[in-house]
Amino acid sequence: MTGRLHLLHEQQGQSPWIDNLTRADLTSGRLEALVARGVRGLTSNPTIFQKAIQGSPAYDEQLVRELAVSPDVRRAYWELVLADIHGALDTFEPLYRNSGGSDGFVSVEVDPSLARDGAATLEAARALHSRIDRPHAMIKIPATIEGLPAVRAMIAEGRNVNVTLIFSLERYDAVIDAYIAGLEDRVAAGESVSGVASVASFFISRVDTEIDKRLRLLGGEALELCGTAAVNQAKLAFDLATTRFSGPRWSRLADLGASPQRPLWASTSTKNPAYPDTLYVDSLIGPGTVNTLPETTLEAFDDHGACGRTIDVGLEDARLQWARLADVGVDVGDVATVLESEGVASFVASFDDLISTLQTKADSRT
Repeated sequence: MTGRLHLLHEQQGQSPWIDNLTRADLTSGRLEALVARGVRGLTSNPTIFQKAIQGSPAYDEQLVRELAVSPDVRRAYWELVLADIHGALDTFEPLYRNSGGSDGFVSVEVDPSLARDGAATLEAARALHSRIDRPHAMIKIPATIEGLPAVRAMIAEGRNVNVTLIFSLERYDAVIDAYIAGLEDRVAAGESVSGVASVASFFISRVDTEIDKRLRLLGGEALELCGTAAVNQAKLAFDLATTRFSGPRWSRLADLGASPQRPLWASTSTKNPAYPDTLYVDSLIGPGTVNTLPETTLEAFDDHGACGRTIDVGLEDARLQWARLADVGVDVGDVATVLESEGVASFVASFDDLISTLQTKADSRT
C-alpha cells in the first residue's frame, strides 16, 4: 500500500519535506527510510541544530577533533553542521537525479545574526554555497527587507535559495519579485536560468498563534475568526504565486527554461491542541508546493491525514475572512512585523546558545 507521503506527490503534485536533521538520522539510516516513505527534501535551521547538537553525544567526537585543529568554536559549529548537511545531501542525491532536479534539496541557513545586514548576508550565503558545492543544496536567507537584495543576487549567480521567515502577502510578493528579477539579471548576463531552484518559506502556525491571541483579546464577533487566518493567508499566497508565475514577464523566463519558485509551507505543526494535528497539511495541499513537516506532524499525516487538493478550495471565503480581520481590529501588517522580529530573534538565540555551549566544552579542555 502506498503511504500518504507518496500520494501527496504522485496524486497532488506536492512535495513533503522533513523539517529536522540529526546525526543519528544519518548514522542509523532513519533519513534514508524517510526518503523511502516519500520524503522528498529537508530543511534545517539554527534551532534544529541547537537541539540536535546539545541533545546528543553523537557530535562529541567530531567536536574534539575540530577543537584540536582550532579553538574557534564558530568554526567548529560550521564543521559539525556541514558534516550533517553533506550526509543529508548524500542521502537525497539519488532522488535529486531521478526527479530531474525538481526535488531532493537540503537547506541550510546563514548565520541568523546577519538578518538585518544585507551585504553580510550575501557574503555569507555565497561562501556557504561555494563551500558546500552541491547542486541540490539550498541556502536559506531570511526574507527581511535587508535580505531581499541578497536573494536577487544569489539567484542571478545561479545559486539555489530557500527564502525563509515570510509572514505576509506583501513580503511574499517582494520575495517573488526578487526571484524573478534575479533570473532576469542572469539572462541579461548571458547565463542560463535552467536548473536554478528556489522555494519561498511561508510560515503558517505562528500566524494563527499571534492572530488568535489578538482575536481573543478583542472578543465578541472577532472570536469567529480564530483558527482561520493562517490557512486563509496561505491560500491567498498560493493564488498570488499562480498569478505572478504567469503572464508575459514570466513566460519569457519559462521559455528559457526557468522554473517557478515554489511556495513552501513551514511551521506546520499545530500549536493549539484544540486544532486537528494535521490542520496545516490537510488544508494546504496543491500542485507545485512544498510542505516541510516536523517529525510529529509527518507521522500524524502519514497515519491519518487527508490527501485531496485543498489549497484553492474556498478561495473567495478565504479572501473575505482575511479581510474581516481588519474589520474586527487586527492589523495583519503589525502581526507580520512582530512575527518576523520574533523569528529572527529566536534563531539568533538558538545560535548564540549553542555557540556558548560549545565554548564551555572548549574551555573545559584547556
